[in-house]
Amino acid sequence: MKLIPAIDLMNGKCVRLVKGDFNKRKDFSKEPHEQAKYWEKEGAKCIHIVDLDAAKTGIPANDHSIKKIINEVNIPIQIGGGIRSVERIEQLLSYGIDKVIMGTSAIEDKELVKDLSSKYPKKIIIGIDAKDGRVSTRGWLRQSDVLATDLVKEFSYFKISSFVVTDINTDGTLEGTNEVFIKKILEITDIPVIASGGVGSISDLLSLTRLEHYGLYGVIVGKALYENKFTIKEANNILNKERKNDIPINKDY
Repeated sequence: MKLIPAIDLMNGKCVRLVKGDFNKRKDFSKEPHEQAKYWEKEGAKCIHIVDLDAAKTGIPANDHSIKKIINEVNIPIQIGGGIRSVERIEQLLSYGIDKVIMGTSAIEDKELVKDLSSKYPKKIIIGIDAKDGRVSTRGWLRQSDVLATDLVKEFSYFKISSFVVTDINTDGTLEGTNEVFIKKILEITDIPVIASGGVGSISDLLSLTRLEHYGLYGVIVGKALYENKFTIKEANNILNKERKNDIPINKDY
């Protein structure tokens, strides 16, 4: 299980929201590329970026920051937020992005996902953001009646890299993850799953290691790192020491 630090971008700055609420925003002082470089030095193996402006409007607004991050680090970067066209995906891949996350566009145009995952196998991640088990889109501003589990089942037949599954009710709260929801997702797919939302302590990370043998590939952490609840180095050291000896399912990410 990889710990994947998150950089959420608004107006070129690192920010965090609470439960996806754009009115509950906190800015952090480090420039995004400086934050990314720091986390790489701490031992991060991958960085998760979300362009919140693009998620809300569909218009890319932080490419300058994204390019600076790419130029500063040597680890893979996955990015989501407002990625709703073939042209945008190809643009991001041309920058050097390792994987792109399709959320709203995937849900609204499944044929597009099918075509792109065939054209770019293992480069497409499906982002599923859920509140009370039902999917939200357009930067979490629209709530649907579609069950997250139904989407996971459907997209599991495509040549995607992984799922990033976010529980909106826990995101940005530091109050712990929704392990019941995560386990439900893991039980219905053989595609690697990355969980997001709610990690507030190393204890939360250790608890998630119980899901490794179900196929949990990674966990995205944002606010807890920004607010110094723990460091990546500390978390990696403890996870390596305390993780159960069970061998996790080897899924091809």
